[in-house]
Amino acid sequence: MRDSFATDPRHSKAFKDLQQAVSCQRQGRLAEAEKLYARVTKKNPQYFDALHLYGLFKYQLGQFNDAARLVGSATKVNPRSANALNSLGVILAHLKRHQEAIASFEAALRLEPNHVQALGNQSNSLNELGRFLEAIGCADRALTIARDYAEAYIPRGAALLGSNRYVEALESYDSALTINPSLAIAWAGRGNSCHKLGRYGEAFAAFDKAIALKPDLADGWLGRGNVLFSHNRDPEALLCYDKAIALKQDLADGYFNKSLLKLSLGDYREGWQLYEWRWKKHSFSSPVRNFGQPVWLGDGDLSNKTILIHSEQGFGDTIQFYRYISLLEGLGCEIIFETQAALVPLVNAQGCNVQVIGQGSPLPKFDIHCPLLSLPLAFKTTLDAIPASIPYLVAAPEKQRLWRAKLGEKSKPRIGLAWSGNLVPDFKRSIPLEHLLPIMSGDVEWHSLQEEVRANDHRVLELNPEIVQHARFLTDFSETAALITELDLVISIDTAVAHLAGALGKPVWILLPFHPDFRWLRDRQDSPWYPTARLFRQTKDGDWSDVLGKISNELRALNINV
Repeated sequence: MRDSFATDPRHSKAFKDLQQAVSCQRQGRLAEAEKLYARVTKKNPQYFDALHLYGLFKYQLGQFNDAARLVGSATKVNPRSANALNSLGVILAHLKRHQEAIASFEAALRLEPNHVQALGNQSNSLNELGRFLEAIGCADRALTIARDYAEAYIPRGAALLGSNRYVEALESYDSALTINPSLAIAWAGRGNSCHKLGRYGEAFAAFDKAIALKPDLADGWLGRGNVLFSHNRDPEALLCYDKAIALKQDLADGYFNKSLLKLSLGDYREGWQLYEWRWKKHSFSSPVRNFGQPVWLGDGDLSNKTILIHSEQGFGDTIQFYRYISLLEGLGCEIIFETQAALVPLVNAQGCNVQVIGQGSPLPKFDIHCPLLSLPLAFKTTLDAIPASIPYLVAAPEKQRLWRAKLGEKSKPRIGLAWSGNLVPDFKRSIPLEHLLPIMSGDVEWHSLQEEVRANDHRVLELNPEIVQHARFLTDFSETAALITELDLVISIDTAVAHLAGALGKPVWILLPFHPDFRWLRDRQDSPWYPTARLFRQTKDGDWSDVLGKISNELRALNINV
């Protein structure tokens, strides 16, 4: 704290007042400390130590804007202080101004390249922006300088989690705990890693330890809620989410996960409102669209306006919620629908008065916009008022004719199969193809609806030529729709194919994991979203045997021998 103010007699009073302010703060006499800090900085606006310490005091009180102003002023008085620049970065990060925080950490590191705290803090902010590889690099650099700096293992673990490298993430958190077993946030990270790895007992134990060490750790309660939710223990999970939100009222992941729970239970009124928190989540699969035009959530007349509806998340999400476009058509507005390129030919085949734009193409002028999955909120959708006029998608007639000719004359029932999602690891939803072989028989034409096939399934296809492959012809969803229209039944996991079959009004049997996505609700064999769908649910987490046994029985009931 000692600078020119300590040696210049003119400022000895300021120096003594600052020392007293620090003492009062340490003793918990915060009101007295506040008065002293304010008095010193008002009379001595260029006093670096006073500005820095007063800013840190405000930060500890949770007054982050005041803290940023004060510490920012300190860095202007002394731009050569790496510690002050690091402090400013930490405060900016709490304000979610992560780009500015990173710039402040980088400025500190230019002055002191071995400033391990700045490296660790920069790693945290990079994580918040989803820049996981850079975050790992920063953490590794800090650990090269100080191998026992436990706090650097924490953002490293978070970045590895964000990169789906769960085993490495667990190792990173365990390294932190080996150095300092009292780090509650590291226990929470361990819990998240174990949860992703399906090691639920260890996950519960880790979250319990985190909460025991720090009862007000919102991330600990959130993680515990997530494990409970994944076991369909909804009332217990809801209590944890509410506890986490009470502790941290801007906890976007808490609100979002609560929305998934509410939607799973059919509480659509609150669920769709909470679902809007997806845009503030720590990480989300679709980017926020920062348009200058306002967002429409059902709260305004659309007559004579042009509205942009933009797809988000995956193909299945777009197919499921495309049904709302027909509701918009009755509101007197012009509609621009921006969607994934692979869906553009299918949407164009619907003959609607909608301008369809592929994602990445220039957008025409519009007055207002709405994300596709915000339309249920805009239309106040409840469980008993789901728009389910089926079919709401049709195959292009010319493509259907081509597929009919390609398949030839039908002599057996035709069943389509989709057994895995995209090639990103998805062990919960997907089923190895070899597990489906027992349900197949020579009395059926089995048609693969997979556009992409995982490496371990290629060999199974080679050994079972009775499964007709069409991957090279399924260049977009209009082709898949035309093929599905020529089939008698689709059997699919929870993937875009299931949504497409349901939207086309085709009978579809959907194989669901023990903890399914929110849209399939709880304990139902039907779906209010797709009247032609039947749901077959796991009764034990990770075990498909019951599901496949039921499928076999149902095929027999259709006089299809298996």
